[in-house]
Amino acid sequence: MLSRLTRPQAVAVCALPVVALVATALFAPLPFALAQPGMTANVLGKNEGAAVITISGARTRTTSGQLRMTTIEATGPDTHVRLGDLFDSWFRTDRAVMPHDAVYPSGQSVKEIEERNTAQMKESQDAATQAALGYLKLSDDKVKVTLKLADVGGPSAGLLFTLGIIDKLDGDGAGGDLTGGRVIAGTGTIDADGTVGAVGGVALKTQAAKRDGATVFLVPKDECADAKAELPKGLRLIPVTSLKGAVGALTALESGKGSVPAC
Repeated sequence: MLSRLTRPQAVAVCALPVVALVATALFAPLPFALAQPGMTANVLGKNEGAAVITISGARTRTTSGQLRMTTIEATGPDTHVRLGDLFDSWFRTDRAVMPHDAVYPSGQSVKEIEERNTAQMKESQDAATQAALGYLKLSDDKVKVTLKLADVGGPSAGLLFTLGIIDKLDGDGAGGDLTGGRVIAGTGTIDADGTVGAVGGVALKTQAAKRDGATVFLVPKDECADAKAELPKGLRLIPVTSLKGAVGALTALESGKGSVPAC
């Protein structure tokens, strides 16, 4: 013989699966990574007590101003991101929610990811050196460049490394600094031929740059829209596609002569 449930009992029974689904959604790990503005480092100076750029075999110059490479700080590849974490980050301009696979390659262990980031940084440093020496028409047989940046991986510092090498060796080519004494930040990969590539995370990197005193930010041209999305007040964007264009924009900014591109 079946007994009829009261209305409150029926509601409670029906609500149980809903509660279970909500609880699962709240506490189950989701395929996302959370990111925020990371550290910046002046490639013309020191990082953790060691010179970022060391050059031998050629005369170097004393520089003024700063060239700050920028980073984002993301949750680790094995961090479990849950729904509550997403809600908090979605409504903050200094946070970003990104697909996990867009930050970390799927199917790789934490160790493999770290090794990949280290390899990309080494490749970026080699390309930066080749691009800078090629631009200055110097031979790597006589000029040796060592780049050192602790606890940073990936290729996104390539452009700033290259500009730092050029500034230390030749400045603006007329006795002045590429920076014009300013704090200039930026991001972008670099190829040995001087091509600048996109990197991602620029909206967060502009915030890191402004936080650390930059007034100018060099951004790969294809990422102008992303950079403008949450652009901090007082930070000027300069889009670049090549090393030659980046140097030309900085010298025009310094001298006040010629046009400086804008996003």
